[in-house]
Amino acid sequence: MRIAVVGVQGDVEEHVLATKAAMKKLGIDGEVIATRRSGVVAKSDGVIIPGGESTTISRLIFRDSIADEILEVANQGKPVMGTCAGLILLSKCGDELVERTNTKLLKLLDAKIKRNAFGRQRESFQVPLHFKGIGEIEAVFIRAPVIVEVGKDVDVLATFEDYIVAAKQNNILGLAFHPELTEDTRVHEYFLKMSEI
Repeated sequence: MRIAVVGVQGDVEEHVLATKAAMKKLGIDGEVIATRRSGVVAKSDGVIIPGGESTTISRLIFRDSIADEILEVANQGKPVMGTCAGLILLSKCGDELVERTNTKLLKLLDAKIKRNAFGRQRESFQVPLHFKGIGEIEAVFIRAPVIVEVGKDVDVLATFEDYIVAAKQNNILGLAFHPELTEDTRVHEYFLKMSEI
């Protein structure tokens, strides 16, 4: 199995390490590649779009044809996971901040998102969440977006307060939090298992 982590910006290395650890726990032979250039994502069995700054990531992936490869992989039914900024990019619809910054979205997840729902970086926090199919996990939120609306084909996996913070639509997994920043690899294991379906 080959998993590509889009490495243009954000917490890339943490996702690489968490995915490798999850592969080891599941007994999967494979490699995890952080990439900044086109050609790698297209040859992968799954893709992770990390957190970071969504406008910057969007500009770079569309400029360098990585966005086209993510869409191609998704259309082949391979799993794509986006965390924090990655969730914003996967979503079909953004808020006025997304529009004002001309952030181009991949539109793979039938969801409307709100950026920076809990405030700025200093309002970061960690809470226990119930994640459908996994159980209780610790979730780290950093300048997190949230999902305010989903289409009928979207499965809500976790909520916090009145917001949806994890959702899945077929092979697309969007998370408002950062599973790569804890020692728990179960969310990455969940993602890897999606490629076996």
